[in-house]
Amino acid sequence: MLDIKFVRENPEIVKQNIRNKFQDHKLPLVDEVIALDEENRKAIGEANELRANRNKISSQIGKLMREGKKEEALQLKEQVTKDSNRLAELEEKEGEYAERIKQIMMTIPNIIDPSVPIGKDDSENVEIERFGEPAVPDFEVPYHTQIMESFDGIDLDAAGRVAGNGFYYLMGDIARLHSAVISYARDFMINKGFTYCVPPFMIRSSVVTGVMSFEEMDAMMYKIEGEDLYLIGTSEHSMIGKFIGQLLQEEELPKTLTSYSPCFRKEKGAHGIEERGVYRIHQFEKQEMIVVCRPEESWDWYNKMWAYTVELFRSMDIPVRTLECCSGDLADLKVKSCDVEAWSPRQKKYFEVGSCSNLGDAQARRLGIRVQGENGKYFAHTLNNTVCAPPRMLIAFLENNLQADGSVRIPEVLRPYMGGKEALIPTHKA
Repeated sequence: MLDIKFVRENPEIVKQNIRNKFQDHKLPLVDEVIALDEENRKAIGEANELRANRNKISSQIGKLMREGKKEEALQLKEQVTKDSNRLAELEEKEGEYAERIKQIMMTIPNIIDPSVPIGKDDSENVEIERFGEPAVPDFEVPYHTQIMESFDGIDLDAAGRVAGNGFYYLMGDIARLHSAVISYARDFMINKGFTYCVPPFMIRSSVVTGVMSFEEMDAMMYKIEGEDLYLIGTSEHSMIGKFIGQLLQEEELPKTLTSYSPCFRKEKGAHGIEERGVYRIHQFEKQEMIVVCRPEESWDWYNKMWAYTVELFRSMDIPVRTLECCSGDLADLKVKSCDVEAWSPRQKKYFEVGSCSNLGDAQARRLGIRVQGENGKYFAHTLNNTVCAPPRMLIAFLENNLQADGSVRIPEVLRPYMGGKEALIPTHKA
């Protein structure tokens, strides 16, 4: 969320930013919120004058009564009553103005970084760098659920009977591999100096609206009927929410947390064959990282964070690339974001396995996360990044480590989490 003062003083910058994000329907909101802000400030000014006059007149009334000037005192009492009625009107208006201003300010997108490429949607994202050589084996790579089925490692039919589409049972070695990847990712981030956290898996609406845009909220979140609670779509939400309303001491920054959680998402819309199986699902598990830091440190952390994900995937022999997200692909709170994509030997292309974002002070403004520094108070900067998100990450793992005989090689870094196994042996052919 932007500072209303910034919008008031830089309306054309805010409007151009809206155009850059291809959200022209929001352009009228800029003029509307500036006009509302002006009316609100007038109302506040008049209300403050009336309060000051009321105190002044009240002391005059007492003096006049003591002097026996009852008629003059009654006239002033009438003025106090009139002013009180006007003050009540103004206070009601202030509340209405403030609520509408807040609604608009939470809809106007954050100012994107100048380095962000301008584009309408994810088809215009820009490749930055590749890590590892993308290879296509000389044997056919089956669809990921077929690979899992060769190990008796997945049961989608039973999940459909129990919960419907978008759910799964992982079984045996595949389930163990899923847990091994999560455990390895946890220890990987702990070794980077992050504090491990298991957060709440439900959050209040005040946190939801603080960490994401209304559009994201509608598309993603499951509401708990009859309660002010939502299932988290990612643990970033509850980890950033941990600091809601807090005044952090500058010397305690940065706050670096890595968390495990299940994640729940509506995943609206129909999806093609490449997004079936366990690619786009309603429930999955994830290892996440967040940073709360000083503004001048946020870009250093941004570059560190996506690099950690690249390093993790490369340690498991999975080729990846990074993509710069274009303006139209950025959620409204984000200043800059890059996706990490893993190589799919079967599809002969990359697919998204994680995303790293710098949100500037947008979440901190919404949630009231401030920092006490030597020169006063200011809003913190927040960042988040996916470490890894099985089971989608398993697709990349299985395809890139699949052998011609149907076995799956276990990279050395995962073997301690797999009981020392060097390979998974299929029970039948994929």
